Amino acid sequence: MSPHPSSPAFSSSADSPIITVFGSSRSTESSEPYRLARQLGEALAQAGFAVASGGYGGVMEAVSRGAAEAGGHVVGVLASSFSSKPNRWVQQEIVVENWEQRLRRLIAIGDGYVACPGGTGTLVELAVAWEMMHKRILPRRPLVVLGEFWRPVVEQIETADPKSQGVVFQADSVPAALEVFRQQLSPK
Repeated sequence: MSPHPSSPAFSSSADSPIITVFGSSRSTESSEPYRLARQLGEALAQAGFAVASGGYGGVMEAVSRGAAEAGGHVVGVLASSFSSKPNRWVQQEIVVENWEQRLRRLIAIGDGYVACPGGTGTLVELAVAWEMMHKRILPRRPLVVLGEFWRPVVEQIETADPKSQGVVFQADSVPAALEVFRQQLSPK
């Protein structure tokens, strides 16, 4: 079992706030989601935030790469039940047993979250973080959906359940997402 973020064995660079990034593992280096995630990782690192992701390819690789190339700290939460290797930009590995534990750990270590374009896995990650804050299982933390991809989903959920409004921030760009974190979290 890997250390909990509050234990002495877990550390991020200079104890910077950690932004957990959710996104597709299928995005390629030439795709727009990859480019956007790489830009996000770079901007977060330059602003003093550490970055966490599932640690594998696609958007996870891109955000890790952007952060590492900008001198930031990169955490990858990996599942031992997966046969995949972490991307080369992960600096700190947290290994858990399975997918469910991986998601719980990604949410637990995050001081804030970004959902990039993705598929059903990213939808689950967004929904679980949102629901945990909506139901007050988790203290309210900034949760950002980046770009237009998730906008229809967020708007539909907020229309169906008005009490869920105000949990998710919609950011049209990386600078807009970064501004949410700057306003709500203070890098050390």
